[in-house]
Amino acid sequence: MIGVLTHHWAKDGQIEEARDLLNRNGAAQSQAPGFVERVTMYGREDVTQITTLVTWESNEIYDAWKASPQREAIMKDAPDLWSKPTVSDRFDVVGWM
Repeated sequence: MIGVLTHHWAKDGQIEEARDLLNRNGAAQSQAPGFVERVTMYGREDVTQITTLVTWESNEIYDAWKASPQREAIMKDAPDLWSKPTVSDRFDVVGWM
């Protein structure tokens, strides 16, 4: 299992739109094969930061989601909402409770 930790920073005045977009993406992810769980976190010090941790059964399954037409359609306008580049890292999940 892998975890994908992604940080987004919304433009001022577009925080709600960015949150809505990521919520739509999360809803679509939850229907994808190999999806395990998603947690969304909002920054306390930087209210424009939206971070997600999504777990998937494998790298290959996540790569398939990233390349899917469904994800592309949802996220096509996302760059217009971000104040700086998105940062994403993958991790091996070694403990799950």
